[in-house]
Parts: sequence; structure tokens; C-alpha cells
Amino acid sequence: MGEAAAEKDFYWKLFKSTFIISAFTIGGGFVIIPLLKAKFVDEYKWMDDKEALNLVAIAQSAPGVVAANAAISMGYKLGGIRGTLTALLATILPPLIISYAYDAFAHNQYIQLVLKGMQCGATAIIINVAIDLLKKELKKKFALPLLIIVGTFIANYFFNVNLMYAVIVDAVIGFFLLRDKKYA
Repeated sequence: MGEAAAEKDFYWKLFKSTFIISAFTIGGGFVIIPLLKAKFVDEYKWMDDKEALNLVAIAQSAPGVVAANAAISMGYKLGGIRGTLTALLATILPPLIISYAYDAFAHNQYIQLVLKGMQCGATAIIINVAIDLLKKELKKKFALPLLIIVGTFIANYFFNVNLMYAVIVDAVIGFFLLRDKKYA
């Protein structure tokens, strides 16, 4: 396979996989994490686990939609500006198509049932991601990150603290305390 054909194949794979991930990401930004990892890390081996997690963390911390931010950061990492445009187009097309046909789907009982089932699956994926992240932190055996996780959960779940405020507090704690390697 020539270089031009290999490049074309790469961008088609990037477009197709990102399009499919976007089309089936029901549940928001947390659902996209395992799907991106499964495709870009596990299947295509385009990046390693840590690199993908770092790009997703950047995508989640940047303003805007997590899926679009992830497409921008991963697309740029994989293929520069052309990779960014490919991944971003593939990410925004499914919601645009769905919004165009919204009236046809909005009151269809079968579509509603399918979406309900997808929401249940998305919930399971989010719980799986949370458990995986917690396991990774437990393996590190550092108390401070675990305290941040538990404290944030308690603040939000039991005291209804707005997650935005909790994340800001977590960021400050991370900046001042976790930069010392003995805590991280």
C-alpha cells in the first residue's frame, strides 16, 4: 500500500470510528472515555492508555462539549489539523443528523424505548469508568487522591454541593498538594 493510500485509509478509519462513537455516545462525556479507549488504544493502538486518558482529561477540563473537545485533542494528536477536522466533523455529524430528524423521532414510541435501553447501557458504562478510575487510584496507595474522590462524592451526593464548585476545590487541592510526588 502506497503512502497516499495508507494516509487515506488512516483518515477514513479516524472518521468512521469517531462517527460511530459519536452516534452511540448516549450519556455524555463520561461514556465517550471507554469507547475512545477501546477504539484508539486497544483496537488501533494509535496511542497508549495514559496518553488517551490525558487527552480526555484535557477535553473534559476545556470549555465546551466533551465529545467535540476530545475529537479536537485526539484528532490533532493523531493527524494534526487534518486529523482535527476529520475527527471533529465525524463527531458533530451524528447529532446534526439526529436534530434534523428530531420531529420524526420525538414521539415515536419505538425510538423512545431504544433510547431508554441506551440510557441504561450508558449508566453501566459510567459506573464501569468510575470503578476503573477508583481501582487505578487504589493501586497507587496514596491517601490524598482517594480523600479527594470520597470527599467530592460526599459533598455532591449528601450535601448537594454543585459539582462545578467541587471540581474547582479539587483543582486547587491538586495544584497545591498533589504537585508534591509523595501525595500523588
